[in-house]
Amino acid sequence: MDRVSREARSRIMSAIRSKDTGIELILRRELHRKGYRYRLHHPAVQGKPDIAFVREKVAIFCDNEFWHGYHWGKLKQKIGSNREYWIPKIERNIARDKMVTEQLQEQGWVVLRFWGQKVIRNPDMCVEEIEKVLSTRSRI
Repeated sequence: MDRVSREARSRIMSAIRSKDTGIELILRRELHRKGYRYRLHHPAVQGKPDIAFVREKVAIFCDNEFWHGYHWGKLKQKIGSNREYWIPKIERNIARDKMVTEQLQEQGWVVLRFWGQKVIRNPDMCVEEIEKVLSTRSRI
């Protein structure tokens, strides 16, 4: 059973965006502050990564824990309402993420995926990880 009315749930869900999410903005702000320039949601790159360093072929995705199935085995058990919709939807998202990652890697891209809480709690660590990859890729 849902805790809010159908109308309230509709309003909440309609406010969720796939671009310019809070976690994405945190990571972009830190990268920009350090002088990095990048492309956003580049349509020519498979999966339209949140951040793309095209020349270095580095694709970065900022994944929300719910939508992308973080600890899916545990999360799946906690979904209380509309399970017949949410479980297949999130499992499709997980499968799509895996497929996009594999396709980009086959094309020579390095794919980095960051969970939202990791970005929120320690954006500097995420930026350091990106910098390590960029430093090895820029020499290619």
